[in-house]
Amino acid sequence: MNVVFVGHVDHGKSTVIGRLLADTNSLPKGKLESIRERCQKNSQPFEYAFLIDALKDEQAQSITIDSARVFFQSDKRHYIIIDAPGHIEFIKNMITGASHAEAAILVIDAVEGVQENSRRHGYMLGMLGIKKIVVLVNKMDLVEYDQNAFQAIKTQYEAFLQGLGIEVLHYIPASGLEGDCIVDCAARMPWYHGPTLLQALDAFEIAATLDDQPLRLPIQDVYKFSAFGDSRRIVAGSVASGRLSVGDELVFYPSGKRTQVKEFEIFNGKNPISVASGDATGFTMREQIYVRRGQIAAKSTEPAPFVSTRMRVSLFWLGKEPLVQGKEYYFKLGASKERVQLEKIHKIIDASNYAAQTEKTEIGHHDVAEATLKLAHPVAFDTSDKMPETSRFVLVDQYEIRGGGIILEALDDPDSDIRADVVIRNQKWIKSTVSMEQRAEHYNQKSALVIITGPRHVGRKTLAAMLERQLFEDGKQVYYLGLGSLLYGVNADLKRHEAPGGWRESMRRFAEVCHLFLDAGQILIVTALELTSADLTVLQTVIGEEKIKTVWLGGEITTDLPVDLVFHHHETLEQAAVQIKGLLQEAGIIFKP
Repeated sequence: MNVVFVGHVDHGKSTVIGRLLADTNSLPKGKLESIRERCQKNSQPFEYAFLIDALKDEQAQSITIDSARVFFQSDKRHYIIIDAPGHIEFIKNMITGASHAEAAILVIDAVEGVQENSRRHGYMLGMLGIKKIVVLVNKMDLVEYDQNAFQAIKTQYEAFLQGLGIEVLHYIPASGLEGDCIVDCAARMPWYHGPTLLQALDAFEIAATLDDQPLRLPIQDVYKFSAFGDSRRIVAGSVASGRLSVGDELVFYPSGKRTQVKEFEIFNGKNPISVASGDATGFTMREQIYVRRGQIAAKSTEPAPFVSTRMRVSLFWLGKEPLVQGKEYYFKLGASKERVQLEKIHKIIDASNYAAQTEKTEIGHHDVAEATLKLAHPVAFDTSDKMPETSRFVLVDQYEIRGGGIILEALDDPDSDIRADVVIRNQKWIKSTVSMEQRAEHYNQKSALVIITGPRHVGRKTLAAMLERQLFEDGKQVYYLGLGSLLYGVNADLKRHEAPGGWRESMRRFAEVCHLFLDAGQILIVTALELTSADLTVLQTVIGEEKIKTVWLGGEITTDLPVDLVFHHHETLEQAAVQIKGLLQEAGIIFKP
Protein backbone atom coordinates (compact mmCIF):
# COMPACT_ATOMS: atom_id res chain seq x y z
CA MET A 1 0.00 0.00 0.00
CA ASN A 2 1.23 3.50 -0.88
CA VAL A 3 0.72 5.95 2.02
CA VAL A 4 1.57 9.66 1.79
CA PHE A 5 2.46 11.82 4.81
CA VAL A 6 1.45 15.47 4.34
CA GLY A 7 1.04 18.60 6.45
CA HIS A 8 2.27 22.12 7.07
CA VAL A 9 6.02 22.77 7.10
CA ASP A 10 7.80 21.89 10.40
CA HIS A 11 4.85 19.95 11.76
CA GLY A 12 7.04 16.86 12.05
CA LYS A 13 6.11 14.51 9.19
CA SER A 14 9.67 13.28 8.62
CA THR A 15 10.24 12.86 12.36
CA VAL A 16 7.09 10.72 12.67
CA ILE A 17 8.17 8.52 9.76
CA GLY A 18 11.70 8.18 11.11
CA ARG A 19 10.36 7.18 14.53
CA LEU A 20 7.99 4.68 12.93
CA LEU A 21 10.87 3.04 11.09
CA ALA A 22 13.10 3.00 14.17
CA ASP A 23 10.47 1.61 16.56
CA THR A 24 9.52 -1.21 14.19
CA ASN A 25 13.17 -2.16 13.52
CA SER A 26 12.67 -1.41 9.85
CA LEU A 27 15.96 0.45 9.35
CA PRO A 28 18.99 -1.09 7.63
CA LYS A 29 21.55 -2.35 10.10
CA GLY A 30 23.72 0.47 11.42
CA LYS A 31 21.61 3.25 9.82
CA LEU A 32 20.43 4.75 13.12
CA GLU A 33 23.89 4.62 14.65
CA SER A 34 25.52 6.25 11.60
CA ILE A 35 23.06 9.18 11.71
CA ARG A 36 23.68 9.67 15.45
CA GLU A 37 27.44 9.61 14.87
CA ARG A 38 27.20 12.12 12.03
CA CYS A 39 25.12 14.48 14.18
CA GLN A 40 27.66 14.19 16.99
CA LYS A 41 30.56 14.99 14.66
CA ASN A 42 28.73 18.05 13.31
CA SER A 43 27.64 19.19 16.81
CA GLN A 44 24.10 18.87 15.55
CA PRO A 45 21.17 17.54 17.61
CA PHE A 46 19.94 14.16 16.42
CA GLU A 47 16.57 14.14 14.63
CA TYR A 48 14.63 11.14 13.40
CA ALA A 49 13.81 13.17 10.29
CA PHE A 50 17.43 12.77 9.17
CA LEU A 51 16.72 9.09 8.54
CA ILE A 52 14.81 9.95 5.36
CA ASP A 53 15.71 13.58 4.57
CA ALA A 54 18.53 12.46 2.32
CA LEU A 55 19.11 15.66 0.33
CA LYS A 56 21.82 17.98 1.66
CA ASP A 57 19.62 21.08 1.38
CA GLU A 58 16.91 19.33 3.36
CA GLN A 59 19.16 18.51 6.29
CA ALA A 60 20.66 22.01 6.27
CA GLN A 61 17.24 23.69 6.37
CA SER A 62 15.34 20.95 8.25
CA ILE A 63 12.58 20.89 5.64
CA THR A 64 11.52 18.26 3.13
CA ILE A 65 11.93 19.51 -0.44
CA ASP A 66 11.22 16.47 -2.59
CA SER A 67 8.89 13.54 -2.06
CA ALA A 68 10.99 10.81 -0.43
CA ARG A 69 9.92 7.17 -0.69
CA VAL A 70 10.57 4.72 2.13
CA PHE A 71 9.92 0.98 2.05
CA PHE A 72 8.43 -0.34 5.26
CA GLN A 73 6.93 -3.63 6.39
CA SER A 74 4.60 -4.34 9.30
CA ASP A 75 3.37 -7.74 10.46
CA LYS A 76 0.37 -7.30 8.17
CA ARG A 77 1.67 -5.86 4.87
CA HIS A 78 4.34 -4.04 2.88
CA TYR A 79 4.17 -0.25 2.57
CA ILE A 80 5.69 2.47 0.47
CA ILE A 81 5.67 5.61 2.63
CA ILE A 82 5.81 8.88 0.71
CA ASP A 83 7.11 11.83 2.70
CA ALA A 84 5.68 14.87 0.88
CA PRO A 85 7.05 18.41 1.41
CA GLY A 86 5.00 20.78 3.53
CA HIS A 87 6.40 24.14 2.45
CA ILE A 88 4.01 26.04 0.18
CA GLU A 89 6.77 26.62 -2.41
CA PHE A 90 7.04 22.86 -2.91
CA ILE A 91 3.31 22.15 -3.14
CA LYS A 92 3.79 20.79 -6.66
CA ASN A 93 6.09 18.11 -5.19
CA MET A 94 3.48 17.36 -2.52
CA ILE A 95 0.79 16.85 -5.17
CA THR A 96 3.10 14.62 -7.20
CA GLY A 97 3.74 12.44 -4.16
CA ALA A 98 0.09 12.33 -3.08
CA SER A 99 -1.14 11.43 -6.57
CA HIS A 100 0.56 8.03 -6.21
CA ALA A 101 -0.97 7.26 -2.80
CA GLU A 102 -3.93 5.18 -1.75
CA ALA A 103 -4.06 6.51 1.83
CA ALA A 104 -2.81 9.58 3.69
CA ILE A 105 -1.54 10.62 7.13
CA LEU A 106 -2.02 14.35 7.65
CA VAL A 107 0.22 15.71 10.41
CA ILE A 108 -0.71 18.78 12.48
CA ASP A 109 1.50 20.41 15.12
CA ALA A 110 -0.21 20.40 18.53
CA VAL A 111 1.39 23.79 19.35
CA GLU A 112 0.80 25.66 16.10
CA GLY A 113 -2.54 24.01 15.38
CA VAL A 114 -4.31 24.07 12.02
CA GLN A 115 -2.30 26.16 9.52
CA GLU A 116 -2.84 27.28 5.94
CA ASN A 117 -1.16 24.26 4.39
CA SER A 118 -2.98 21.94 6.80
CA ARG A 119 -6.18 23.08 5.11
CA ARG A 120 -4.65 23.26 1.64
CA HIS A 121 -3.28 19.73 1.84
CA GLY A 122 -6.61 18.43 3.14
CA TYR A 123 -8.33 20.00 0.14
CA MET A 124 -5.77 18.52 -2.26
CA LEU A 125 -6.21 15.03 -0.80
CA GLY A 126 -9.94 15.30 -1.41
CA MET A 127 -9.36 16.55 -4.94
CA LEU A 128 -7.03 13.63 -5.67
CA GLY A 129 -9.71 11.21 -4.51
CA ILE A 130 -7.89 9.81 -1.46
CA LYS A 131 -10.56 8.46 0.89
CA LYS A 132 -8.46 6.79 3.61
CA ILE A 133 -7.19 9.67 5.75
CA VAL A 134 -5.85 9.75 9.32
CA VAL A 135 -5.03 13.03 11.09
CA LEU A 136 -2.04 12.77 13.43
CA VAL A 137 -1.76 15.59 15.99
CA ASN A 138 2.01 15.58 16.57
CA LYS A 139 4.24 17.14 19.25
CA MET A 140 1.82 16.42 22.07
CA ASP A 141 4.84 16.43 24.39
CA LEU A 142 5.11 20.20 23.86
CA VAL A 143 1.58 20.76 25.21
CA GLU A 144 2.14 18.34 28.09
CA TYR A 145 -0.20 15.79 26.48
CA ASP A 146 -3.19 18.03 27.14
CA GLN A 147 -6.46 16.46 25.98
CA ASN A 148 -8.12 19.86 25.53
CA ALA A 149 -5.41 21.01 23.12
CA PHE A 150 -5.91 17.84 21.06
CA GLN A 151 -9.71 18.16 21.13
CA ALA A 152 -9.61 21.80 20.00
CA ILE A 153 -7.55 20.92 16.92
CA LYS A 154 -9.78 17.96 16.15
CA THR A 155 -12.96 20.06 16.40
CA GLN A 156 -11.56 22.85 14.22
CA TYR A 157 -10.14 20.61 11.49
CA GLU A 158 -13.12 18.27 11.48
CA ALA A 159 -15.44 21.22 10.74
CA PHE A 160 -13.18 22.32 7.87
CA LEU A 161 -13.02 18.88 6.25
CA GLN A 162 -16.75 18.31 6.62
CA GLY A 163 -17.26 21.43 4.51
CA LEU A 164 -15.30 19.67 1.78
CA GLY A 165 -17.18 16.41 2.18
CA ILE A 166 -14.05 14.63 3.47
CA GLU A 167 -14.29 12.14 6.31
CA VAL A 168 -11.31 11.20 8.51
CA LEU A 169 -10.99 7.67 9.83
CA HIS A 170 -9.04 8.56 13.00
CA TYR A 171 -7.61 11.53 14.89
CA ILE A 172 -4.51 10.35 16.79
CA PRO A 173 -2.55 12.36 19.40
CA ALA A 174 1.15 11.54 19.16
CA SER A 175 4.73 12.58 19.73
CA GLY A 176 7.19 11.66 17.02
CA LEU A 177 10.11 12.76 19.16
CA GLU A 178 9.13 10.69 22.22
CA GLY A 179 7.43 7.88 20.31
CA ASP A 180 3.98 8.23 21.93
CA CYS A 181 1.21 6.55 19.90
CA ILE A 182 3.51 5.84 16.94
CA VAL A 183 3.90 2.11 17.60
CA ASP A 184 2.80 1.95 21.25
CA CYS A 185 0.62 4.27 23.33
CA ALA A 186 2.45 5.44 26.44
CA ALA A 187 0.82 5.98 29.80
CA ARG A 188 1.16 9.74 29.33
CA MET A 189 -2.18 9.91 27.48
CA PRO A 190 -4.54 7.65 29.45
CA TRP A 191 -7.49 9.62 28.10
CA TYR A 192 -6.85 8.37 24.52
CA HIS A 193 -8.34 4.98 23.64
CA GLY A 194 -7.92 4.88 19.85
CA PRO A 195 -5.36 3.16 17.63
CA THR A 196 -1.68 3.97 17.34
CA LEU A 197 -0.31 5.15 14.02
CA LEU A 198 0.89 1.64 13.18
CA GLN A 199 -2.48 0.14 14.09
CA ALA A 200 -4.27 2.74 11.96
CA LEU A 201 -2.00 1.93 9.00
CA ASP A 202 -2.65 -1.79 9.33
CA ALA A 203 -6.40 -1.13 9.62
CA PHE A 204 -6.52 0.49 6.18
CA GLU A 205 -8.38 -1.75 3.77
CA ILE A 206 -6.74 -2.43 0.44
CA ALA A 207 -8.79 -0.79 -2.29
CA ALA A 208 -10.78 -3.08 -4.54
CA THR A 209 -9.15 -3.65 -7.89
CA LEU A 210 -10.44 -1.75 -10.88
CA ASP A 211 -10.94 -4.97 -12.85
CA ASP A 212 -14.73 -4.83 -12.43
CA GLN A 213 -15.03 -1.22 -13.61
CA PRO A 214 -15.81 -0.32 -17.25
CA LEU A 215 -12.79 -0.68 -19.51
CA ARG A 216 -10.62 2.39 -20.00
CA LEU A 217 -7.48 1.91 -22.05
CA PRO A 218 -5.77 5.21 -22.95
CA ILE A 219 -3.78 4.76 -26.17
CA GLN A 220 -0.11 5.52 -25.66
CA ASP A 221 1.00 4.86 -29.23
CA VAL A 222 0.48 2.74 -32.34
CA TYR A 223 3.41 0.73 -33.68
CA LYS A 224 3.81 -0.69 -37.15
CA PHE A 225 6.71 -2.98 -38.08
CA SER A 226 7.33 -3.25 -41.81
CA ALA A 227 10.56 -5.27 -41.79
CA PHE A 228 10.49 -8.91 -42.92
CA GLY A 229 6.94 -8.55 -44.26
CA ASP A 230 5.46 -7.83 -40.82
CA SER A 231 2.18 -5.96 -41.41
CA ARG A 232 0.94 -5.82 -37.82
CA ARG A 233 -0.29 -2.52 -36.42
CA ILE A 234 -0.02 -2.81 -32.63
CA VAL A 235 -2.03 -0.49 -30.41
CA ALA A 236 -0.21 0.02 -27.10
CA GLY A 237 -1.29 1.37 -23.73
CA SER A 238 -1.89 0.56 -20.06
CA VAL A 239 -5.29 -0.61 -18.87
CA ALA A 240 -6.58 2.01 -16.41
CA SER A 241 -9.62 -0.05 -15.43
CA GLY A 242 -11.65 -3.08 -16.50
CA ARG A 243 -10.76 -6.24 -18.38
CA LEU A 244 -10.13 -6.88 -22.06
CA SER A 245 -10.10 -10.20 -23.90
CA VAL A 246 -9.43 -11.45 -27.40
CA GLY A 247 -12.58 -10.97 -29.50
CA ASP A 248 -13.97 -8.03 -27.48
CA GLU A 249 -15.39 -5.20 -29.55
CA LEU A 250 -13.78 -1.84 -28.80
CA VAL A 251 -14.94 1.70 -29.43
CA PHE A 252 -12.26 4.38 -29.59
CA TYR A 253 -13.21 7.81 -28.28
CA PRO A 254 -13.54 10.59 -29.30
CA SER A 255 -13.63 9.23 -32.89
CA GLY A 256 -16.30 6.58 -32.23
CA LYS A 257 -14.53 4.05 -34.49
CA ARG A 258 -14.99 0.33 -33.79
CA THR A 259 -12.95 -2.82 -34.13
CA GLN A 260 -12.31 -6.13 -32.37
CA VAL A 261 -9.23 -7.32 -30.52
CA LYS A 262 -7.49 -9.86 -32.72
CA GLU A 263 -4.74 -10.86 -30.30
CA PHE A 264 -2.47 -9.44 -27.61
CA GLU A 265 1.22 -8.99 -28.31
CA ILE A 266 3.84 -9.49 -25.60
CA PHE A 267 7.52 -8.94 -26.33
CA ASN A 268 9.55 -12.11 -25.92
CA GLY A 269 6.77 -13.98 -24.11
CA LYS A 270 3.59 -15.96 -24.53
CA ASN A 271 0.66 -13.86 -25.69
CA PRO A 272 -2.20 -13.82 -23.13
CA ILE A 273 -5.87 -14.10 -24.01
CA SER A 274 -6.94 -11.31 -21.64
CA VAL A 275 -5.54 -8.34 -19.70
CA ALA A 276 -6.81 -6.38 -16.70
CA SER A 277 -6.33 -3.04 -14.90
CA GLY A 278 -2.71 -2.15 -14.35
CA ASP A 279 -1.46 -4.23 -17.27
CA ALA A 280 0.64 -2.61 -19.97
CA THR A 281 -0.32 -4.25 -23.22
CA GLY A 282 -0.32 -4.14 -26.98
CA PHE A 283 -2.93 -5.66 -29.28
CA THR A 284 -3.75 -6.01 -32.94
CA MET A 285 -7.13 -5.30 -34.53
CA ARG A 286 -9.32 -7.49 -36.72
CA GLU A 287 -10.27 -4.49 -38.83
CA GLN A 288 -7.53 -1.92 -39.37
CA ILE A 289 -8.78 1.53 -38.40
CA TYR A 290 -6.91 4.76 -37.81
CA VAL A 291 -6.21 5.12 -34.10
CA ARG A 292 -3.95 7.77 -32.62
CA ARG A 293 -2.26 8.53 -29.34
CA GLY A 294 -4.53 10.09 -26.72
CA GLN A 295 -7.74 8.27 -27.64
CA ILE A 296 -9.41 6.06 -25.02
CA ALA A 297 -10.63 2.56 -25.83
CA ALA A 298 -13.79 1.25 -24.16
CA LYS A 299 -15.88 -1.87 -24.66
CA SER A 300 -18.94 -1.42 -26.84
CA THR A 301 -21.05 -3.26 -24.22
CA GLU A 302 -20.02 -1.00 -21.30
CA PRO A 303 -20.68 2.64 -20.35
CA ALA A 304 -18.74 5.01 -22.57
CA PRO A 305 -16.55 7.91 -21.44
CA PHE A 306 -17.71 11.46 -22.04
CA VAL A 307 -16.51 13.29 -25.14
CA SER A 308 -16.57 17.08 -25.35
CA THR A 309 -14.54 20.23 -25.82
CA ARG A 310 -16.10 21.82 -22.71
CA MET A 311 -15.96 20.69 -19.09
CA ARG A 312 -16.51 22.02 -15.58
CA VAL A 313 -13.43 21.36 -13.49
CA SER A 314 -11.92 21.86 -10.07
CA LEU A 315 -8.33 22.96 -10.50
CA PHE A 316 -5.35 24.33 -8.61
CA TRP A 317 -2.91 26.81 -10.19
CA LEU A 318 0.80 26.80 -9.40
CA GLY A 319 2.06 29.20 -12.05
CA LYS A 320 3.67 32.47 -11.03
CA GLU A 321 1.64 34.21 -13.74
CA PRO A 322 -2.15 33.89 -13.22
CA LEU A 323 -4.42 31.67 -15.28
CA VAL A 324 -6.37 34.13 -17.44
CA GLN A 325 -9.07 34.12 -20.07
CA GLY A 326 -8.04 34.65 -23.68
CA LYS A 327 -4.64 32.95 -23.35
CA GLU A 328 -3.98 29.53 -24.83
CA TYR A 329 -2.58 26.71 -22.68
CA TYR A 330 -2.21 22.96 -23.16
CA PHE A 331 -4.50 20.43 -21.50
CA LYS A 332 -3.07 16.95 -20.87
CA LEU A 333 -5.14 14.00 -19.70
CA GLY A 334 -3.42 10.64 -19.96
CA ALA A 335 -1.75 10.62 -23.35
CA SER A 336 -4.07 13.23 -24.90
CA LYS A 337 -2.87 16.79 -25.40
CA GLU A 338 -5.03 19.65 -26.68
CA ARG A 339 -4.98 23.42 -26.78
CA VAL A 340 -7.27 24.89 -24.12
CA GLN A 341 -8.57 28.22 -22.89
CA LEU A 342 -10.21 29.29 -19.65
CA GLU A 343 -13.81 29.96 -20.63
CA LYS A 344 -15.34 30.97 -17.29
CA ILE A 345 -14.44 31.18 -13.59
CA HIS A 346 -17.32 30.01 -11.41
CA LYS A 347 -15.62 30.58 -8.07
CA ILE A 348 -12.18 30.74 -6.53
CA ILE A 349 -11.80 28.91 -3.25
CA ASP A 350 -9.46 30.14 -0.55
CA ALA A 351 -7.97 26.78 0.44
CA SER A 352 -6.94 28.17 3.81
CA ASN A 353 -10.52 28.77 4.97
CA TYR A 354 -12.69 27.41 2.13
CA ALA A 355 -14.26 30.83 1.48
CA ALA A 356 -15.58 31.21 -2.07
CA GLN A 357 -14.83 34.30 -4.17
CA THR A 358 -16.94 34.84 -7.26
CA GLU A 359 -15.81 38.29 -8.35
CA LYS A 360 -12.21 37.42 -9.38
CA THR A 361 -11.36 37.44 -13.09
CA GLU A 362 -8.15 35.41 -12.94
CA ILE A 363 -6.82 32.39 -11.04
CA GLY A 364 -3.67 33.31 -9.12
CA HIS A 365 -0.67 31.50 -7.70
CA HIS A 366 -1.78 28.65 -5.36
CA ASP A 367 -5.47 29.41 -5.97
CA VAL A 368 -8.04 26.62 -6.13
CA ALA A 369 -11.01 27.23 -8.43
CA GLU A 370 -14.04 25.81 -10.14
CA ALA A 371 -14.07 26.82 -13.79
CA THR A 372 -15.13 25.87 -17.30
CA LEU A 373 -12.41 24.95 -19.79
CA LYS A 374 -12.82 25.05 -23.59
CA LEU A 375 -10.59 22.79 -25.72
CA ALA A 376 -9.70 23.23 -29.37
CA HIS A 377 -10.64 19.61 -30.15
CA PRO A 378 -12.73 17.06 -28.25
CA VAL A 379 -11.13 14.58 -25.85
CA ALA A 380 -12.50 11.53 -24.04
CA PHE A 381 -12.67 11.60 -20.25
CA ASP A 382 -14.65 10.57 -17.18
CA THR A 383 -15.84 12.60 -14.21
CA SER A 384 -14.03 12.26 -10.89
CA ASP A 385 -17.01 10.68 -9.11
CA LYS A 386 -17.07 7.82 -11.62
CA MET A 387 -13.50 7.09 -12.77
CA PRO A 388 -10.76 9.12 -11.03
CA GLU A 389 -7.95 7.73 -13.22
CA THR A 390 -9.41 9.24 -16.41
CA SER A 391 -10.64 12.47 -14.84
CA ARG A 392 -7.30 13.95 -13.70
CA PHE A 393 -5.56 16.47 -15.92
CA VAL A 394 -2.71 18.96 -15.91
CA LEU A 395 -2.37 22.37 -17.56
CA VAL A 396 0.88 23.24 -19.34
CA ASP A 397 2.24 26.69 -20.10
CA GLN A 398 5.65 27.36 -21.64
CA TYR A 399 6.52 23.63 -21.55
CA GLU A 400 5.99 23.41 -17.78
CA ILE A 401 3.10 22.04 -15.75
CA ARG A 402 1.47 25.07 -14.12
CA GLY A 403 -1.66 23.47 -12.68
CA GLY A 404 -3.97 20.52 -12.65
CA GLY A 405 -7.23 19.20 -11.33
CA ILE A 406 -10.19 16.91 -11.79
CA ILE A 407 -13.18 16.99 -14.14
CA LEU A 408 -16.48 17.46 -12.33
CA GLU A 409 -18.92 17.58 -15.24
CA ALA A 410 -19.02 17.16 -19.02
CA LEU A 411 -20.67 20.13 -20.75
CA ASP A 412 -22.30 20.17 -24.17
CA ASP A 413 -20.53 21.81 -27.07
CA PRO A 414 -21.82 22.69 -30.58
CA ASP A 415 -20.82 19.29 -32.00
CA SER A 416 -22.07 17.00 -29.23
CA ASP A 417 -25.11 15.88 -31.23
CA ILE A 418 -23.02 15.18 -34.33
CA ARG A 419 -20.57 13.00 -32.37
CA ALA A 420 -23.50 11.06 -30.89
CA ASP A 421 -24.88 10.49 -34.40
CA VAL A 422 -21.48 9.27 -35.61
CA VAL A 423 -21.23 6.73 -32.76
CA ILE A 424 -24.68 5.34 -33.62
CA ARG A 425 -23.86 5.33 -37.35
CA ASN A 426 -20.71 3.33 -36.72
CA GLN A 427 -22.64 0.92 -34.52
CA LYS A 428 -25.32 0.33 -37.17
CA TRP A 429 -23.01 0.45 -40.20
CA ILE A 430 -23.31 -2.57 -42.48
CA LYS A 431 -19.73 -3.28 -43.39
CA SER A 432 -18.59 -4.17 -46.89
CA THR A 433 -16.89 -7.49 -47.51
CA VAL A 434 -14.04 -5.47 -49.05
CA SER A 435 -11.96 -3.74 -46.38
CA MET A 436 -10.47 -0.27 -46.73
CA GLU A 437 -6.98 -1.80 -46.71
CA GLN A 438 -7.91 -4.09 -49.59
CA ARG A 439 -9.26 -1.16 -51.58
CA ALA A 440 -6.13 0.88 -50.89
CA GLU A 441 -3.93 -1.97 -52.10
CA HIS A 442 -6.09 -2.59 -55.17
CA TYR A 443 -6.38 1.09 -56.15
CA ASN A 444 -2.78 1.90 -55.15
CA GLN A 445 -4.00 4.86 -53.13
CA LYS A 446 -5.59 5.79 -49.80
CA SER A 447 -8.95 7.49 -49.57
CA ALA A 448 -8.88 11.21 -48.76
CA LEU A 449 -10.92 14.40 -48.88
CA VAL A 450 -9.29 17.41 -50.57
CA ILE A 451 -11.09 20.66 -49.78
CA ILE A 452 -10.40 23.60 -52.09
CA THR A 453 -11.83 26.78 -50.64
CA GLY A 454 -11.34 30.54 -50.86
CA PRO A 455 -13.16 33.70 -52.01
CA ARG A 456 -15.26 34.07 -55.14
CA HIS A 457 -13.87 34.28 -58.65
CA VAL A 458 -10.43 32.78 -57.99
CA GLY A 459 -10.85 29.56 -60.02
CA ARG A 460 -11.68 27.03 -57.28
CA LYS A 461 -13.86 24.91 -59.52
CA THR A 462 -11.40 25.12 -62.42
CA LEU A 463 -8.55 23.94 -60.17
CA ALA A 464 -10.67 21.09 -58.78
CA ALA A 465 -11.62 19.90 -62.25
CA MET A 466 -7.98 20.11 -63.41
CA LEU A 467 -6.78 18.12 -60.37
CA GLU A 468 -9.48 15.51 -60.92
CA ARG A 469 -8.45 15.09 -64.58
CA GLN A 470 -4.74 14.75 -63.72
CA LEU A 471 -5.38 12.13 -60.99
CA PHE A 472 -7.80 10.25 -63.24
CA GLU A 473 -5.27 10.09 -66.05
CA ASP A 474 -2.75 8.80 -63.49
CA GLY A 475 -5.12 5.88 -62.90
CA LYS A 476 -6.52 7.08 -59.53
CA GLN A 477 -10.04 6.58 -58.23
CA VAL A 478 -11.10 10.23 -57.92
CA TYR A 479 -14.27 12.33 -58.00
CA TYR A 480 -14.95 16.06 -57.91
CA LEU A 481 -18.01 17.15 -55.95
CA GLY A 482 -18.93 20.80 -55.54
CA LEU A 483 -20.77 21.80 -52.37
CA GLY A 484 -23.40 23.47 -54.56
CA SER A 485 -24.25 20.08 -56.06
CA LEU A 486 -25.52 18.99 -52.65
CA LEU A 487 -27.14 22.28 -51.71
CA TYR A 488 -29.60 21.89 -54.59
CA GLY A 489 -29.83 18.10 -54.31
CA VAL A 490 -29.55 16.24 -51.02
CA ASN A 491 -29.95 19.52 -49.11
CA ALA A 492 -32.65 21.04 -51.28
CA ASP A 493 -35.16 21.02 -48.42
CA LEU A 494 -32.83 23.08 -46.25
CA LYS A 495 -32.05 25.48 -49.09
CA ARG A 496 -35.70 25.88 -50.02
CA HIS A 497 -36.99 26.65 -46.55
CA GLU A 498 -33.87 28.42 -45.22
CA ALA A 499 -34.30 26.41 -42.01
CA PRO A 500 -32.71 27.74 -38.79
CA GLY A 501 -29.31 26.12 -38.43
CA GLY A 502 -29.66 24.99 -42.02
CA TRP A 503 -26.04 25.67 -42.97
CA ARG A 504 -24.68 23.52 -40.15
CA GLU A 505 -27.07 20.70 -41.06
CA SER A 506 -26.00 21.09 -44.69
CA MET A 507 -22.39 20.64 -43.62
CA ARG A 508 -23.30 17.55 -41.59
CA ARG A 509 -25.08 15.96 -44.56
CA PHE A 510 -22.25 16.98 -46.85
CA ALA A 511 -19.80 15.29 -44.47
CA GLU A 512 -21.83 12.08 -44.45
CA VAL A 513 -21.84 12.01 -48.27
CA CYS A 514 -18.07 12.53 -48.23
CA HIS A 515 -17.80 9.66 -45.75
CA LEU A 516 -19.46 7.33 -48.28
CA PHE A 517 -16.93 8.24 -50.97
CA LEU A 518 -14.03 7.72 -48.58
CA ASP A 519 -15.37 4.38 -47.37
CA ALA A 520 -15.42 3.32 -51.02
CA GLY A 521 -11.70 4.13 -51.29
CA GLN A 522 -12.05 7.29 -53.39
CA ILE A 523 -10.07 10.50 -53.43
CA LEU A 524 -12.83 13.09 -53.19
CA ILE A 525 -12.22 16.69 -54.25
CA VAL A 526 -14.71 19.29 -53.03
CA THR A 527 -15.00 23.03 -53.51
CA ALA A 528 -16.71 25.49 -51.20
CA LEU A 529 -16.79 29.21 -50.61
CA GLU A 530 -14.67 30.46 -47.66
CA LEU A 531 -15.07 27.57 -45.25
CA THR A 532 -14.42 28.30 -41.58
CA SER A 533 -12.85 26.36 -38.72
CA ALA A 534 -16.35 25.50 -37.45
CA ASP A 535 -17.22 23.99 -40.85
CA LEU A 536 -14.01 21.95 -40.82
CA THR A 537 -14.78 20.70 -37.29
CA VAL A 538 -18.08 19.26 -38.53
CA LEU A 539 -16.25 17.46 -41.35
CA GLN A 540 -13.55 16.18 -38.99
CA THR A 541 -16.16 14.93 -36.51
CA VAL A 542 -17.95 12.90 -39.17
CA ILE A 543 -14.96 11.76 -41.24
CA GLY A 544 -11.84 11.95 -39.07
CA GLU A 545 -9.22 14.69 -39.33
CA GLU A 546 -6.51 12.33 -40.60
CA LYS A 547 -8.26 11.99 -43.99
CA ILE A 548 -8.80 15.70 -44.73
CA LYS A 549 -6.47 18.09 -46.55
CA THR A 550 -7.38 21.78 -46.88
CA VAL A 551 -6.27 24.11 -49.68
CA TRP A 552 -6.87 27.86 -49.78
CA LEU A 553 -6.91 29.51 -53.21
CA GLY A 554 -6.88 33.26 -53.64
CA GLY A 555 -4.19 34.94 -51.60
CA GLU A 556 -4.87 36.16 -48.08
CA ILE A 557 -6.89 33.78 -45.90
CA THR A 558 -10.11 35.56 -44.89
CA THR A 559 -11.46 33.03 -42.35
CA ASP A 560 -10.08 31.15 -39.33
CA LEU A 561 -9.68 27.93 -41.33
CA PRO A 562 -6.39 26.04 -40.72
CA VAL A 563 -4.97 25.06 -44.11
CA ASP A 564 -2.34 22.68 -45.48
CA LEU A 565 -1.61 24.72 -48.64
CA VAL A 566 -2.13 28.36 -49.61
CA PHE A 567 -1.96 29.58 -53.22
CA HIS A 568 -1.48 33.25 -53.94
CA HIS A 569 -2.32 34.91 -57.22
CA HIS A 570 1.13 34.48 -58.74
CA GLU A 571 0.80 30.67 -59.12
CA THR A 572 -0.91 29.24 -62.17
CA LEU A 573 -3.67 26.69 -61.66
CA GLU A 574 -1.47 24.08 -63.33
CA GLN A 575 1.26 24.75 -60.76
CA ALA A 576 -1.32 24.58 -57.95
CA ALA A 577 -2.56 21.19 -59.16
CA VAL A 578 1.01 19.83 -59.19
CA GLN A 579 1.62 21.09 -55.65
CA ILE A 580 -1.61 19.50 -54.38
CA LYS A 581 -0.49 16.18 -55.88
CA GLY A 582 2.79 16.65 -54.03
CA LEU A 583 0.84 17.22 -50.79
CA LEU A 584 -1.03 13.93 -51.35
CA GLN A 585 2.26 12.16 -52.03
CA GLU A 586 3.87 13.49 -48.86
CA ALA A 587 0.85 12.29 -46.87
CA GLY A 588 1.09 8.80 -48.38
CA ILE A 589 -2.33 9.09 -50.05
CA ILE A 590 -0.85 8.56 -53.50
CA PHE A 591 2.64 7.31 -54.22
CA LYS A 592 5.49 9.09 -55.90
CA PRO A 593 6.23 7.83 -59.42
